[in-house]
Amino acid sequence: MKKYYFLACLAIASVAAQAQNTYINDRISGSQDVIGTARYVGMGGALGALGADLSTMSFNPAGIGLYRKSDIALTFGGLWNTERIKEENSGKGTFDQIGFVYALKTGSRDCPFFNVGFNYQKKANFHYNFYAPFNLNGLSQMDQIAELVSYGYDSDYNLAGIAVDNEYLTPIYVPNPDKPGEEMIGRYYNKFSGTYARLAHHSAGSQNAFDINFSANIRDRGYVGMTIGAENINYRGWSTYYEENSYINENNQEIYGDYSLFNDFHVHGYGMNVKFGGIVRPIEDSPFRIGFAFETPTWYRMKNSTYFDLSDHVENVRTDTRESYLDYNITTPWKVRASMGSTVGTSFAWGVDYEFSNHAGTKIGYPNYDDWNNSSIYSSMSNDRDRAMNLYTKSMLRGQHTVKAGIEFRPVSAFAIRMGYNFVSSPYNKQVEYDQFSIDSWAMNYETGTSYMRPDVTNIVTFGLGYKFKKFYIDLAYKVRSQKADVYAFDTNFTNPDSDFSVDNPELSGVTVAPANVNLTRQTITCTLGLKF
Repeated sequence: MKKYYFLACLAIASVAAQAQNTYINDRISGSQDVIGTARYVGMGGALGALGADLSTMSFNPAGIGLYRKSDIALTFGGLWNTERIKEENSGKGTFDQIGFVYALKTGSRDCPFFNVGFNYQKKANFHYNFYAPFNLNGLSQMDQIAELVSYGYDSDYNLAGIAVDNEYLTPIYVPNPDKPGEEMIGRYYNKFSGTYARLAHHSAGSQNAFDINFSANIRDRGYVGMTIGAENINYRGWSTYYEENSYINENNQEIYGDYSLFNDFHVHGYGMNVKFGGIVRPIEDSPFRIGFAFETPTWYRMKNSTYFDLSDHVENVRTDTRESYLDYNITTPWKVRASMGSTVGTSFAWGVDYEFSNHAGTKIGYPNYDDWNNSSIYSSMSNDRDRAMNLYTKSMLRGQHTVKAGIEFRPVSAFAIRMGYNFVSSPYNKQVEYDQFSIDSWAMNYETGTSYMRPDVTNIVTFGLGYKFKKFYIDLAYKVRSQKADVYAFDTNFTNPDSDFSVDNPELSGVTVAPANVNLTRQTITCTLGLKF
């Protein structure tokens, strides 16, 4: 029986190019990193209360209110991954930021400055490459696919359908209860016994923000701001899952062979959000500041396209190539932020920021096409939402906590030394799985892979230098973003002791495939050139 919902949801890093699901969406729209001006990066982004930097426009809009001079800056640099695939270049150049602030001196005692700014800033860079090896222990990716096909999940647009059409699975015939003397397909089984697999993953693209800011200085004791943001996402992921296996042919001979699954997955789209913030100096004679901000959900309109094929390496031919296209909407959760910071004379500054975002509240929806109005698919939705995938997201994800800290030291007025640190918790529950059979969503009719990933916590360490000469300044920053992740070849719920698979294969009952641990650590160098006037 096929599932009648449509599409999927937000979460972190599906490593095979697939139809939208909880793992790929969070990777695309929920990435946490420190990208922006080199001063912002050098202090770990901990400028929510200190302000007076173009990159605070996207974190606490009130930070722009601290400007007393106009500012224009652009930022560029490069990045490289610790883990990489030989044929892929581990490094690439980046253009991270360009923007300006116009500081308008009003002459008013109550509001001495009203500032307007615009900033383009990269929020995430999707440039990653890695290998993930697996010991299959006699299981195969096709075991999970056989379970899906047995319950009618095969279509022309998913992996299950391409496996059936190219005879990767074998049907079991049983008597047809409605037509005596005839047989029907009762279920499918997999003819392969897997020994080893590896996944080669590549991704590219970025998430970009375009912000317009309005902010004001209130008697030099308080600062308020609003930022209207537009975002653009362009993601491409391509992967090859290669499996070595054997099977028994019709002559009861053991045949050794292998196959590979290739996916090329593109996502592009745009979104809108609004941010509000404030900064106050609670003690009149003290530079100590407290900041607060919140960001509305980002409403994304997205589209993906997937090209995928299976290759039989025994026959040395590519068996089939297919493609699919899907439109969908993502609504991210609210974000709340709190900050504090201070300066000591003109030689030292420090800041600490905190952000919370409940990823479990992410929602998926769909364009309201008129021809859906009388369909069973449309009637099973509430406000064009995919209830099944949203419930799955709620069960897999949790709140994410981000803590930022940074310091700046100026031994002389023209020269600055900076350091920063970030801790970002994982948005995933400790136990994750991707049992496609249990997700009552139409998205499963478009699923072209089985791999998924659970990223661990993220630690970011930054260092920076700055130099200013009259109106000009140049800043440099070096960043190490450390993160590891467990990559799963496929879910193994089908080996539960009471399953048909375990009844037919008692020697494999309860067998699992251990995840591969991959290193997502990357390093970046950032340079900002600016002018204050």
